[in-house]
Amino acid sequence: MKKIFLLLTMFSFVAVAQNPNLGTSGAKFLQVPVGSRGMAMGGAFIGTTNDASSVFWNPAGTAAIEGTEAQLSVVNLYSQFTHNAAVISHSLEDIGTLSLSFISLSMEKTEITTEEKPNGTGSFYDAQDIAIGLTYARKLSAEFNVGFTAKFINQRIWNETASAWAFDIGTQYSVDFNNLVIAMSMTNFGSDLKFDGEDLNINYLKSDNYPISRLAPGRLETTADPLPLHFQVGVAMDALRSDFLTIRTEIDATHPSDNNERINIGGEANFVGRFFVRAGYRFMYDDENFTFGGGLTFPFGDNILRFDYAYANFTLLPDLHRYTVAFDF
Repeated sequence: MKKIFLLLTMFSFVAVAQNPNLGTSGAKFLQVPVGSRGMAMGGAFIGTTNDASSVFWNPAGTAAIEGTEAQLSVVNLYSQFTHNAAVISHSLEDIGTLSLSFISLSMEKTEITTEEKPNGTGSFYDAQDIAIGLTYARKLSAEFNVGFTAKFINQRIWNETASAWAFDIGTQYSVDFNNLVIAMSMTNFGSDLKFDGEDLNINYLKSDNYPISRLAPGRLETTADPLPLHFQVGVAMDALRSDFLTIRTEIDATHPSDNNERINIGGEANFVGRFFVRAGYRFMYDDENFTFGGGLTFPFGDNILRFDYAYANFTLLPDLHRYTVAFDF
C-alpha cells in the first residue's frame, strides 16, 4: 500500500510540467464525465465502479453486474448544451457482460450572422456530437476483471461532419485487504477526426487587380485532430466497514493526452445499501475543484430503482448538476 500511494504522489509532482499538446485534441465531448455517482466522487472512480456507468469510466467494472441494468444520465452544460448518456448492460452466465451505450452532446438551433447581416440572416445552424459503444467485460478470475469497448464517434456542425472509431480498455485487480482494488483504464484510443462537408466549397478570386479574372471554384481544407486519449490509474479500498455503514475511498491519477496530469480523490458512504453520500476533490484542474452528491435506492421485489445526484463546483464557469436514474432487473 505504501508503495502504491508513493507512486501516485510522485505522479502528482510530475504533473507540474506543462503538457506540450495542451488543447490539441478533437471530440472534446468525450472528456465530459458521465454519471452522477462517479462525478460526485470527484472522478476518483475507476476502482470503485461496478455498475452500468462503468462503460464510461472503466469497462472492467461491468463484470460485477448480475442480471440487467439500465441507466440514464443528464446534465445541462451552461444553459446552451445538453449532455445525455444512456447504457444498458446484461450479464451472460459463463460468458461475461455485454453493454450498449450512447452519448449525445447537442445544442439548440442558433441564427447565422454575417458581417453584412450582424442581426441574423434568417437561417439557422445546430451541432451534435454522438458516441455509440459496445462493451464486453469478464471476470478472468475471482480477483481480476477486464473490459473492452469499441465505439463509433460522430461530430456534426451545420453541414460538416467528422467520424472516427475508438477503443477503451480497463482492468480491476482485487486484493484481500479491506476490499482493495487496483485499477487501470485507457479510453479514446483510435483514429483522427477530420471535418468534411458542402460548406467547405468556396468561390475564389485570384486577384482584384484584374477585372476580367473569373471566380474559380475552390475548397477549404481542414486538418485532422486526434482523439482525447486518456490514461487513468487508481487505488480504492474500504476505510470503514460495519453492518450499517461502509465508507469507501479512492485516489486516481490521470494522464490526458492534451493536458497536464491530474489527481482525483473521492469517497462514498454507504448506509445499509439504501442511502449514499459522496464527495470528492479534483486537483490541478484549471476551473474545477470540489464535488459532492448522494443517492437513494428503492427495492421492488427482485428489482432495484436508483436515483443519484452530483454537484460540481467551478471557480469561473457555472456550477453543474448531474442527475442519473438506474434500474436493475
